[in-house]
Amino acid sequence: MRKRKTQDECILDSPTGEGEEFTDSDPWRVFRIMGEFVEGFDTLAGLGAAISIFGSARTEGDDPNYRAAVETARLLVDSGLSVITGGGPGIMEAGNRGAQQENGTSVGLGIELPFEQGLNEYVDVGIEFRYFFVRKLNFVKYSQGFVIFPGGFGTLDELFEALTLIQTGKIRQFPVVLYNSDYWGGLLDWLRGTMLAAGNISSPDIELMRLADSPQEVHELILQGLSRQASWCEKSAAAARAATRLALKVR
Repeated sequence: MRKRKTQDECILDSPTGEGEEFTDSDPWRVFRIMGEFVEGFDTLAGLGAAISIFGSARTEGDDPNYRAAVETARLLVDSGLSVITGGGPGIMEAGNRGAQQENGTSVGLGIELPFEQGLNEYVDVGIEFRYFFVRKLNFVKYSQGFVIFPGGFGTLDELFEALTLIQTGKIRQFPVVLYNSDYWGGLLDWLRGTMLAAGNISSPDIELMRLADSPQEVHELILQGLSRQASWCEKSAAAARAATRLALKVR
């Protein structure tokens, strides 16, 4: 039996205009999209520094990657960081579980899917989005870094979106750590041997990702990245103040 369409499917459908109710129309959906942005911004505005953990929803609780995600989240929370996940099962559940166990802020940004999923039991602050692009913006807006555990298409989507935003200067000094070099090593080899060799990316682009094989190593790389981020923000603020003083002198 065909499941009902998700809101993402509806907005991507070509409009027919035949017998369409206003509440099923694209102009009406604009208001729903605005409402989702407002809900996300209002809920997460006071979150503070947070790290998003991504990975497969199919990872079982006895998998070493699951246990590593729990420990990674615990270490991050112990350093005063909140943890954000997609709110589902697998690696997402592990991240929320570790954050909650350490009495940290455990955030789940869920998504409406044709197969009902819901937020996992370890989410303390949860939002369920209808639209992927609204959810994706909230991940980037309220995260200071990404930890990428083994996963599938969705995990790759989040990884390469972050890399594209960093590469194009939309976000800066944003640590991206890939956990499990056995899993991700082949991808990095392909990026170097094929994409870089063809001149489609540059060497610094590869350095936007760091590999780690233990929760402790992930933790250290994230803290190093946040330190660089703080340094960049201080330099940017100083440059802005200098530019303001120069502008005042010119006047």
